[in-house]
Amino acid sequence: MAVSSKPAKSAKPAAKKSAAKPAAKKTAVKATAKAPAKKPAAKPAVKRAAVKPPVDTPAKIPASTPGLRVMDLFDAYAEEKLPRDHGYIISSFFSSNSTYSIYEIVSYSGVKEILFTETGLEFRTAGKKLHILVEPASYASKHVEPVSRKDNERIPKRYSELEKISDRKQNSIYVSKEPNESYGSFVVLKPTGDNFARVLYNLPDVYETLRDLFAKSFNQEAGVPQADAKTAAKLVSAIVERTMSFKGEYS
Repeated sequence: MAVSSKPAKSAKPAAKKSAAKPAAKKTAVKATAKAPAKKPAAKPAVKRAAVKPPVDTPAKIPASTPGLRVMDLFDAYAEEKLPRDHGYIISSFFSSNSTYSIYEIVSYSGVKEILFTETGLEFRTAGKKLHILVEPASYASKHVEPVSRKDNERIPKRYSELEKISDRKQNSIYVSKEPNESYGSFVVLKPTGDNFARVLYNLPDVYETLRDLFAKSFNQEAGVPQADAKTAAKLVSAIVERTMSFKGEYS
């Protein structure tokens, strides 16, 4: 009987060893360690995919020139958007000392070649050029014909060849009655400072676009009161439409 009781005592310690609770804790630690690893894997990928700055940059180009009604001339040349037929170019030449301002409008068609030079763009085609002069009330050389003034104040016209509008500040806006014609080629100078050179596309509303452009520039750059600027801009648009539209040799 003493021999049979010894195995019963040795069975109890074996039962204590089989309760492997530490192993369960280890698996729980492993399970919790895997869970945080899933969170950072998804979120960074979503944030990177949401960044789209390159898409916004080119979208601003047509926004400033809706329907390509008007565009900076040299930008249009660089982007190969210059019309070879039926285009208008507007250039400005502002004085650095006063609101004395000169504008040139060129109409052209049938361009054979456009050359980029050190001074600007040379168009190998015929063209018509209309000159506009804004003379401030304080200008000291009013007695001198515009054709005889110094280089940066001269236009190739006499007073008798110009339409005149005087604004309420006694500024004078002179618009050529007829454009000058160039044969073979003409050059548009690259603008400096606040000057600009813009191309207008020959769309159905091109003369309205031209009128709005001049009304804004007369007012903001040449110092003409807003109401008078609109009146002068209408005159410019009407003369351009009458004398520089694309008919006959320009059609």
